[in-house]
Amino acid sequence: MKFTEQKIKGVWVIEPQVFNDARGYFMESYKQNLFEEYIGVVNFIQDNESKSSRGVLRGLHYQTGEFAQAKLVRVIKGAVLDVAVDIRKSSPTFGQYVSVELTEDNKKQLFVPRGFAHGFLVLKDDTVFSYKVDNTYAPQHEASIVWNDSVVNVDWGIEESELLLSPKDKSGKLLADAILFE
Repeated sequence: MKFTEQKIKGVWVIEPQVFNDARGYFMESYKQNLFEEYIGVVNFIQDNESKSSRGVLRGLHYQTGEFAQAKLVRVIKGAVLDVAVDIRKSSPTFGQYVSVELTEDNKKQLFVPRGFAHGFLVLKDDTVFSYKVDNTYAPQHEASIVWNDSVVNVDWGIEESELLLSPKDKSGKLLADAILFE
């Protein structure tokens, strides 16, 4: 596995070694000892999965306080543009983001630490997205930054008319009005 820290400290791209042959492929998608060597101890307690159509934008979500979550995300089928936004007020990279294309072919994963909002744009129909989290879902502590916040200014590479957004994702807060991490 190759671990590459991104321009924002604490955000990592993980590229597994993939063994292909006539039967298909094999890879280790998670190896605790290597993960801890590069990133540190994260106690993942739950795996989640979603399936979405092209143009679906989910995010930019996070949970507040003691319910904050770190995530290890990957695409099983299809492709997404995955985004992590630093929402730690005291961070030198506050309001900046990392974006990585995760696909079934490149098998890249993104580690998003606590203190970040996370979202993804689905690039292919029937995309299956998987993520490990280190804390349970707590709807009363869920928050979001609106996908088109002008301060964060994520380049999603798509026209708004092509997006499929849930009511929750349409009504996210501006970064300036959001509940943030210290």
